[in-house]
Amino acid sequence: MQRETFPVAPLGCNCSILFDSVTSDATVVDPGSDILRIVGFLAARNLKLRQIVVTHGHLDHIAGAKLLSEQTGAPVVFHPADIFQLSWMEQQAAWMGVPVPKTGPPDIEALEGMKLQVGSETGEVLHTPGHTEGSISLYFPQSSLLLAGDTLFREGIGRTDLPGGDDKQIITSIREKLLPLPEKTRVIAGHGSETTIEHEAVRNPFLR
Repeated sequence: MQRETFPVAPLGCNCSILFDSVTSDATVVDPGSDILRIVGFLAARNLKLRQIVVTHGHLDHIAGAKLLSEQTGAPVVFHPADIFQLSWMEQQAAWMGVPVPKTGPPDIEALEGMKLQVGSETGEVLHTPGHTEGSISLYFPQSSLLLAGDTLFREGIGRTDLPGGDDKQIITSIREKLLPLPEKTRVIAGHGSETTIEHEAVRNPFLR
């Protein structure tokens, strides 16, 4: 499995494109709103988009998911608990000074333990609530890769002061679901630079 990660509008969310050069299958995680860049990347490599996974329902992560789905036919996948986040999308858009995006419920529900196939590699959905009720992380053991959304950052954690946030729950999610992963697991956070499980277990001040 190969990966391309780059920040997308409106708030520099890390969008990841996971793909297999043999099968040409691809998965987009957290498309934000830079759809032209994403579609261009897929087209340049002749990739077939199989699924669009959203780690949680905040606008900066989900804004382009519906449009990307309409353009490619790929289903949108996120946890059903974050359908609630769509109910205040107008307020989120007003805060960010952007148009209200077209959104809708998931085509496929990303529940705990669900398997995600990218070519020959299988990933797993980890339900990691706390930033939002339906926050998920994606773990690919073969690649030693974790896409943590806004649950875990390099020496930080996701904010919990927005609707659906819970400061105790996010710490529980990290301690019970993420820190037990192998220490060398690379962590791609929802924003900012990547890290490792080992680094966060030692250096993250919120986890001491």
